[in-house]
Amino acid sequence: MHTTVGIIGGGPAGLLLARLLHNAGIDSVVLESRDRAYVEQRQRAGILEQATVDALRAAGAGARMDLEGIPHDGIEFRFDRRSHRIDFPALTGGRKVMVYAQTEVVKDLIALQLADGGPLLFGAEVRRVDGADTGRPTVHYLHEGREQTLTCDYVIGCDGFHGVARDAVPESVRRTYERIYPYSWLGILAEAPPVYEELIYAHSERGFALASMRSPSVSRLYLQVPNGTDPADWPDERIWDELDARFATDADPGWKLERGPVTSKAVLPMRSHVAEPMRYGRVFLAGDAAHIVPPTGAKGLNLAAADVIVLARALIHQRDTGSAELLDAYSDSCLRRVWRAEHFSYFMTTTLHTDPAQSPFETRLQLSQLDRVATSPHAAAELAENYTGLPLV
Repeated sequence: MHTTVGIIGGGPAGLLLARLLHNAGIDSVVLESRDRAYVEQRQRAGILEQATVDALRAAGAGARMDLEGIPHDGIEFRFDRRSHRIDFPALTGGRKVMVYAQTEVVKDLIALQLADGGPLLFGAEVRRVDGADTGRPTVHYLHEGREQTLTCDYVIGCDGFHGVARDAVPESVRRTYERIYPYSWLGILAEAPPVYEELIYAHSERGFALASMRSPSVSRLYLQVPNGTDPADWPDERIWDELDARFATDADPGWKLERGPVTSKAVLPMRSHVAEPMRYGRVFLAGDAAHIVPPTGAKGLNLAAADVIVLARALIHQRDTGSAELLDAYSDSCLRRVWRAEHFSYFMTTTLHTDPAQSPFETRLQLSQLDRVATSPHAAAELAENYTGLPLV
């Protein structure tokens, strides 16, 4: 089988790219190693930047998002037992974010792809990519018990941190940059309405906490915990008590989260990772295959969407003009945005979390930075611009 663009990975990045290419009349094949049920239930991000929202609408995948998604005009910080709200539209010229779970984005894109897009093969385990530096790279994969090959004009690796596409970039060329954080998140889904209409980020002596949501009746909540934590050591009541303690403020000492049945519980490690370059020959990397950010800044899904938007434009430009100029610029163009997002995610993470080894001096520096955001329109605007997403260039 041959296609113009072979896409490895049926997550939001690969599916959005396939949709953008389909709308432009460029054929593609998507290979996803997992089955459809697994992909549609995989819990991941839930905050969409303005540019991601706009791209999904333009791709024809925004109808249910606009109906069921929850627009957010800001976030609240809680620190030093006080609270402060960041007003996004007022600080960014109108930009905001949308709460709409990645699982729902994936469901919408899968439905579109199966209805009128190119082939989407579930259970297609890619083994390797050969010929990245030739004019026709080959993807070797196992599907329905048979070894098969897909030749392509271009291969796009959207197969995540543990995927095989990155291996197509020779070690002699590849550079990696990484930071492992000394804490993790204990995340829960609970059948409980959010206690506040926007996200709450809390810095406390007890550690970080985040109150988010998936819908008006489902809360998504996180606690900073030590690396290696076993979720079984955190019964539901202990989680709720700890969340209430970390969100407490002097202005409203009786404030508490509304409790409900916990339906999911997991520990999420925290890391930053960048692999350069994001292109070798005719193999291009996008999303987690090229970069990982800690979830504090809500950048992971949005960075992946930005990558494939830039890549789709470059492929369309090459098709229409015969010029590879934008394809050649892809890695450098994306990496500028990636490193900005890495820095913002690092800032949010190290400012809001308590390092087990940090001194009282370092804690005071964190509080000073948070106070700066709360009292300086310039600092607040910088945060709001990064959180809602820098414009795509």
